[in-house]
Amino acid sequence: MTTTEFTAADFRDELQKIMPGYEWTVHRANKDAVRLEATGKQSSGFNRLSTLNVIRWAREGQPVTYEVRSAPYGAKSPWAHTVKEGTLARALRRLQKHYEAQRNHFASLAGALEEGRKAAEQPAEPVVPTPA
Repeated sequence: MTTTEFTAADFRDELQKIMPGYEWTVHRANKDAVRLEATGKQSSGFNRLSTLNVIRWAREGQPVTYEVRSAPYGAKSPWAHTVKEGTLARALRRLQKHYEAQRNHFASLAGALEEGRKAAEQPAEPVVPTPA
């Protein structure tokens, strides 16, 4: 597809198909825009749980690029991580894998602290003198 064939409506459809759990807002763009941007929100009542920002770049003569970034709860949270890929699905998967790796990394650190605390909580073995 060239840049003029892919409209903001197409972009919204693509986002809703792959990430239906978000409420999407596609930001205003010119008809022949090279850059399309959308923001997706996940909420529970009035509480924002997650924000996802997607930018689709389609420059003439270059492959399409998706830039995906996300932020945790709260409307003013800073972006936690950004990923660029050639397809939306790959970008989202890579972002998810990054967060899973971070979770595993911090779980490992938390486990080490927990083990260290257990070792300190155990009573010391009494020293039994050996007969000479």
